[in-house]
Amino acid sequence: MLSFYAGLRVGEIAALTIGDVVDAQGQVKERILLRAATTKSGEARAVFVGSKLRLELESYLAGLGRPQRDGDRPFLVTQKGTAFTANSLCQLFAHIYRLAGVDGASSHSGRRWFITRLAHSGVSAKVIMTLAGHKNLATTQRYIEVDDDMLRAAVKRL
Repeated sequence: MLSFYAGLRVGEIAALTIGDVVDAQGQVKERILLRAATTKSGEARAVFVGSKLRLELESYLAGLGRPQRDGDRPFLVTQKGTAFTANSLCQLFAHIYRLAGVDGASSHSGRRWFITRLAHSGVSAKVIMTLAGHKNLATTQRYIEVDDDMLRAAVKRL
């Protein structure tokens, strides 16, 4: 869910705590601040929470109940109640995709979808690059999948 609606990397998702996502009043934050130590670039960045992601996060948190909502606890926990590692979360994504019958998907698929969807929606490349946490526009461009519908829409603008 977080990779689809916010473009996070699996390691960034695994490192989230309840306090990263929920404010002191127990509400989902408008923006999640990723700590520099948890990002690939080593730089902190903000992830904005849209309405669809907010609903998903609120639903997940409602299932946790009050005692489980300590700010320092991992946001996602395994069946044993421990934090996911990036690797174990990658394996979970792969398992979920297999169960859903989605071939060739990985933990990075949601991030690719997020970046491609923004590009198809006309969002500026600089904004997409910043949201993705990339330092180089060429990196962002490699994520964007181009299909016939996108090419057709571009030509129709003329």
